Amino acid sequence: MTRTVSDSDSVRRQNRGLVLSALRMQGAQSRTALASLTGLSHASMTAIMSDLLSQGLVAELIADRPDGRARGRPATFVNFARNAAHAALFELDVNRARLSLIDYGGVLVDRIETDLTPTTFAGIAPCRFLSDRLDALLARTPAAQKTLRRVAISVQGILERDGRGLRWSPIQHLAGAPFATELSEARGLPVTLHKRGRLLAEGARWLDPALHEASVATVFVGSTVAMGVTFRGQIMGRGDEGATEFGHMNHVPNGALCRCGMRGCIEAYAADYAVLRNAYSVPETAPPAPAVPAQQYEMLMQRAESGDRSATHAFNLAGRAIGFGLSRLLAIYDPSHILIVGPGARALELMRPEIDQAIKTSLVGSINGAPNIIAHRDETEPIFKGLLMKTLNDIDQVDFAPLPSTERAGTAG
Repeated sequence: MTRTVSDSDSVRRQNRGLVLSALRMQGAQSRTALASLTGLSHASMTAIMSDLLSQGLVAELIADRPDGRARGRPATFVNFARNAAHAALFELDVNRARLSLIDYGGVLVDRIETDLTPTTFAGIAPCRFLSDRLDALLARTPAAQKTLRRVAISVQGILERDGRGLRWSPIQHLAGAPFATELSEARGLPVTLHKRGRLLAEGARWLDPALHEASVATVFVGSTVAMGVTFRGQIMGRGDEGATEFGHMNHVPNGALCRCGMRGCIEAYAADYAVLRNAYSVPETAPPAPAVPAQQYEMLMQRAESGDRSATHAFNLAGRAIGFGLSRLLAIYDPSHILIVGPGARALELMRPEIDQAIKTSLVGSINGAPNIIAHRDETEPIFKGLLMKTLNDIDQVDFAPLPSTERAGTAG
């Protein structure tokens, strides 16, 4: 009897998860459309939808009539009940911390932004910093305190293999501190860490339906250089929380000093601090600038566009480093698109000649040519979208797809 109940629970959990996943991917749908999308019978769909409605996880919507006709029964759609759950999303990078509150429908409710400096986390423990800002956000939306399900954090750096800690980060004084674990214990909530490169790939899929099932390499160029990749729509990386270390692939042995402490990384030639260093002929062994103001990076682009030889040379070196990195990538992986995102996306045309030339020097590049390389100016959009969808999917599948404990107890009895 126990085995029968367990098997039944597993099937029901799987079916509930299918329905929630279909709604998450496709948006508001009719019951008939959901049955078609999931392959479930109409009877099963009716039972599942009845449960989800009674639990307050979804709500019914009356569909608008596109043709304006008034006769006949209007179609009834279902979609997520926005106030059923909330999540807090932190995005941490070298220059900024951004905390967003989202509801279960994926709608942005509120947001707080704070500038970061190289000494921010020397003066305040990361857990305290995050907790204070979470308090400030929830104070502005008190109703979300009871329905907050998760805190998800996007970070730059190298995660522990179990995804629970940060081994290294360009954000000074952040790595090594068990801030995610401490915040989870203090709040009694799951707190997850996510690598920014992976979120770039995840977000790019969601923002452009044409790329949802494509093989895409998404390259961030700015304060660091990072990459996330998908293979026919599936996220690739070192484990569920991993991502490639494209920016720290060696470009020139014993070359320019990288912010990570190694020498010769792609980032040491292509990140904003590398362009700044080369534009002013600073020795390659000089320590990288802790942070480069956006206005200064933009000024370097303007100088290069106006023909300044030093700035042009600096962006040529950046394009060459990215290009040779991509040529190595193409030897083992064949994306149909390469998206350049972040502040450096505006410099793509300055870097493109060297990127194209470097790709042409490889065997695969000389035969197949370069993939479609596209600039996407706002890196925050795919990162935020990737973090949002990953977190909401976790709430769907971990929190709400399982049967409520009272319903399981009733079934077992």
